[in-house]
Amino acid sequence: MDKIKVAIIGPGNIGSDLMYKVFRSKHLEMGMMVGIVESEGIRRAASLGVPVSIEGVKALVREKEIRIAFDATSASAHLKVNAPALKEAGIVSIDLTPAAVGPYCVPGVNLERLREESDINMVTCGGQATIPVIYAISRVAGAAYAEIVACISSKSAGPGTRANMDEFTETTSKAIEVVGGADKGKAIIVLNPAEPAVMMTNTIMVRVKNPEVGIEKIIESINEIVTGLKQYVPGYHLRVPPTLEGDRVTTIVQVEGQGDFLPTYSGNLDIINAAAVTAAELIAAGMMGKRGVL
Repeated sequence: MDKIKVAIIGPGNIGSDLMYKVFRSKHLEMGMMVGIVESEGIRRAASLGVPVSIEGVKALVREKEIRIAFDATSASAHLKVNAPALKEAGIVSIDLTPAAVGPYCVPGVNLERLREESDINMVTCGGQATIPVIYAISRVAGAAYAEIVACISSKSAGPGTRANMDEFTETTSKAIEVVGGADKGKAIIVLNPAEPAVMMTNTIMVRVKNPEVGIEKIIESINEIVTGLKQYVPGYHLRVPPTLEGDRVTTIVQVEGQGDFLPTYSGNLDIINAAAVTAAELIAAGMMGKRGVL
């Protein structure tokens, strides 16, 4: 068995971009795209030879060869409908909503510890972009407080993103603490209507416990994390290098998308999808007896 069959729940922008990322994966194969209404995304997947259904998760769980499912719907749909159905069917769930039924997964920080979980949560786009940096700062200087402001183009915020705005702030704030290592976290999201559309930028501010370690050691830790992150998000970079003033470290990161399906300014959607596929590939490698192989 060279590849593991996967399904995508939700044929919108996120689901469609996920599909193209799965197409080029070494360990994943598109087994099905499901939605609940006939849509452009469903028609697109069908035109590319992917089995489709508008019966939602009910159709997916009938397909015995599918081992992993990406949920690109909404927090409420995952919590109330999809997560229970996938669990009962024994299908690993990679949740791209802020439902957080399972543990938070940020590949650059904690993926290896979660490969046996049945439901993992990919936090949010802002979480994927900022938590690795917060973790990098926290592990060398401690983090009493961390705050992020994720600024994305309003064009890249579809109905699913807008429906999950409250959950975005709650889930990201909590994950800053649980995964990033901050004692207290806060997240803010800004939709920017500017024309031309702006790239996703994330301002990160961390009040460190041990500023005496110095900015050089903090930068070294951040650069190490960023190097790993760029392996699956090539368009990720530090737009403003880290600075240390008193006990406050500040930096700004920018994410340019890979342009698989969405415009390159949609780095917010690209980074969470890239993280989800990276997680699925590691899980799939384990299923095929190739632990640690990506």
